Amino acid sequence: MNEKSKSIWQKSWKGPGALLAGFLIIGFASFVAIFALELVSAKNNSAKELLLFAFLIALSIATALTLLFAFLRWLCCWRNFRRTLFALACLATLFALFYAEENWRGKHAWEKYKRDQEAKGENFDLKSIAPPPVPDDQNFAMSPLWVEEVSAQMGLERAKVWYGEKVAALGHTNFIRPLAMPAELNVKGVDFTNGTNSWQKGEKFDLKLWQDYYRRLAAVTNFFPVAPQPQTPAADVLLALSKYDSNIEKLRTASKLPYSRFPLGYDDDNPSGILLPHLASFKGCVTTLQLRANAELEAGQAEKALEDIRLMLRLTEAIRNEPITISHLVRVSMLQIELQAIWEGLAGHSWNDAQLAALDAELAKLDFLADYSFFMRGERAFGVGIIDYLRRNRNALQNIGAPEREDGRPENKLEQTMKNLPGQLIPGGWFEQNKIAIGQMHIDYLLPIVNLETRTVSPSAQKRASDACAGIKLTPYNWFTRLLLSSLSKISQKLARAQTSTDLARIACALERYRLANGKFPETLAALAPQFMQKIPHDVINGRPLNYHLTNDKQFILYSVGWNETDDGGSVVLGTGKTPSVDINQGDWVWKYPKE
Repeated sequence: MNEKSKSIWQKSWKGPGALLAGFLIIGFASFVAIFALELVSAKNNSAKELLLFAFLIALSIATALTLLFAFLRWLCCWRNFRRTLFALACLATLFALFYAEENWRGKHAWEKYKRDQEAKGENFDLKSIAPPPVPDDQNFAMSPLWVEEVSAQMGLERAKVWYGEKVAALGHTNFIRPLAMPAELNVKGVDFTNGTNSWQKGEKFDLKLWQDYYRRLAAVTNFFPVAPQPQTPAADVLLALSKYDSNIEKLRTASKLPYSRFPLGYDDDNPSGILLPHLASFKGCVTTLQLRANAELEAGQAEKALEDIRLMLRLTEAIRNEPITISHLVRVSMLQIELQAIWEGLAGHSWNDAQLAALDAELAKLDFLADYSFFMRGERAFGVGIIDYLRRNRNALQNIGAPEREDGRPENKLEQTMKNLPGQLIPGGWFEQNKIAIGQMHIDYLLPIVNLETRTVSPSAQKRASDACAGIKLTPYNWFTRLLLSSLSKISQKLARAQTSTDLARIACALERYRLANGKFPETLAALAPQFMQKIPHDVINGRPLNYHLTNDKQFILYSVGWNETDDGGSVVLGTGKTPSVDINQGDWVWKYPKE
């Protein structure tokens, strides 16, 4: 009863008071330490700034440590510890059920979707879409010329992946690109600009510019042979390009092989890593051959020009079987270059009837509308393959992100979350759901842009596809869709332009054959069939006959209504800039010759 009360220093501290005391002690000690350190190290800060800084840091430290201490004390209670373990077990079970359900649902949804689509003739396996193997001795792409060219670009080790023992069979390792045949060199102080002349604007190629360029270049380098005294523009250009005569003939010989299949990595683990070193070589060869063909035409060597055009068109066909978008975009670019030489010969009446028939036969092999359906299915298979690769290699997700919005708006919270979410946390079923979303976008929007039955391309369908891709409301089930499909819808316009250009060139050849036979161009295109053309192509934009009428100078104008689907009377609209090109979004797509 007479027990003395304990001193405050002897009582055990419990409850909120103890926490408050600890908070104050830690805060004060931290404040003093931080203020002292800052006072010694700071040079320009005022005392008021130092006090505020030290106070905020000390407050943060005291709060964090006090909360941690309170939690640990709470956890030390066995009852609380058991509750925590139970809650964590429940949470883990929920996560496990969530992942199991999402993985099962995604897997079975993809398998059902794939099975249903394959029953309709669709295919999602890249290897099955890839061109079949062909005998090496009949393969243009396996000729020593291409082995040397690709080895020089890729290096020894990478080239072995493509060509294996064929690299060693060359007998050397100091590879030199035989198909690097630039018409123009990158020499400081000697620039060349070929103006804006092109067949699409009805303007002739200016060989005089090239003649002057090669003669100016001779003062800096002897890379191209140049005559002591100026000749005709055509003669000087042909002399300069004679540097490549030997390699061009090797290319021509190799191109006569019946097949062309480059050994692309169709079975690579990562489809997005497939290398395409040959495409730049193809376009470079066509650019030089087109210049040479124009010079041959001006020099009166129409048969040689025809052989060079045939070689260019063979190069365009050599990569047609590649189910890859970029390969076909390069083909489209090559075609527009090649048509310049054909147009020049027609504008100058350089071709005879047999040569025109031969040109038409070569052009008739081109079918860009069928190619669209082919490589878009290949693009879909690539998308599925990339998603499978990312599922197997989750760390690779850190290197990709949602594409920039076309409307310039910032990413929303879901986009940011999916971009930064660790790959290991994404359920595998989400990858499967994304493959379905990509497949469905192709079927619903991208493939219908081109109608092979009516042989038309719909600008309105292209716009719907573009709007659908840009307006996707992102969910975890379709996040890859916009990433992989954001620009594919626009490709249809380039294919429509390429097919129209091909059709215009074929009709122009038939018109010239009619003129040779009758002394004038016909009043209507119907007069061409069946003698000069079995079937007259229609406008791929609207399915109607192409527009054609004679002009006052005894020439003609032939055109499609173009992407705006409006007959603008054969007008060509140019873009902006110092050297504007044709704006294919506006005006008509025209084939016409300059006034004589």
